[in-house]
This record gives sequence, C-alpha cells and structure tokens, in this order.
Amino acid sequence: MSLQLFDDLVCGIDEAGRGPLAGSVVAAAVILDPARPIAGLNDSKKLSAAKREALAPEIREKALAWCVAEASVAEIDRLNILHATMLAMQRAVAGLAVAPLRALVDGNRCPKLAVPAEAVVKGDGKVACIAAASILAKTARDEAMLDLHRQYPQYGFDRHMGYPTADHLERLRQHGPSPIHRRSFGPVKLLLAQAELF
Repeated sequence: MSLQLFDDLVCGIDEAGRGPLAGSVVAAAVILDPARPIAGLNDSKKLSAAKREALAPEIREKALAWCVAEASVAEIDRLNILHATMLAMQRAVAGLAVAPLRALVDGNRCPKLAVPAEAVVKGDGKVACIAAASILAKTARDEAMLDLHRQYPQYGFDRHMGYPTADHLERLRQHGPSPIHRRSFGPVKLLLAQAELF
C-alpha cells in the first residue's frame, strides 16, 4: 500500500488510548522528511506489536520533527475524553522542534492549532505522516501501560492495555478501581456508585 506523501512541512497527528478505562490518552505529531522515506508505515492497529516496535525508533531517527504528549487521567475525568484528546494533540504539536505549516489529523475532528488543520477519516491508513504519528502514539502508550502494570499487576494491564476486555472488567470488579482508572467512564463510575451503597 502506498501512503500519500507531502513535501512541505505538514505534521501528521494521531492518538492512542481513547477507549481504555485506565491510563492517559497519548497523542503524537510527526513531520516526515521526504528525503528519508520509511518503508512499512501503516495504521498502527494493522501492524504487529513487533513491527510497531521496529518502526518507532526509525520514525524518531528519520523524521524532521516528532513529539509525543498526553493528557492525564485527571484531565480526562475533568474535561471528558474528546477534549482531553484534543489537549494532548495540541501539546504534541506545540512540542515539535520544527513548526509545521499545516496539520493533518486522523479522524473527523481537529484540535485548535496555530496552523491550518484538516481532519482525514482513516488517515492513519492513507497518509504517511499520520501513520507515523499513530505508531509513535501507540508504542508510547503501550510502554506507559506496561509501567503501570508493574505498579498495579492485579489488573493485567500488560495484556489488555486498559481496554474494557472481559478479563479487565472482572479484575476491576475484584479489586475496585485503581488511582489510574478513569472515573468518568461508565464501568468505573458504576463500580464506584455501587461501592458507595455498601
């Protein structure tokens, strides 16, 4: 599959971790260097973990600029997941060492940025710089969840990365929410409400 490439300073933006019940939401912004192409870029969800882990350092090495940023669990609970995601994206763009001329954002919404931005539905499978951002966001978030697994091994974050799998929901029922669970998300909110009844 050939992804669309650009020769101006366009940054691709994508996020990882909107759906999980635990952990931060992570965003990445990447400006690729047309002179240093990277083979194998694709939507991070379509790549194996091994392939993502191989591509991430190559992206960091070859890109003109890249930045990974996050919005915390507290920010997610305070703002809601959509606004927290936009905040993480804004932070990622603000952290770029090179200022982009425009931005392409995976999905159907754009954060408010200082440069023109365009939303691209399924952009992580169409546009190389968005694919690169999706890989950096996903690998950074997975690494953060593995760190959290070491702190809270009882929840099995190393297997589900905080997503609401049957195993995660069962462990959540057994142990109750941890400090890094999103209290504004339905299953966690429900457990907290039930705990208050007893």
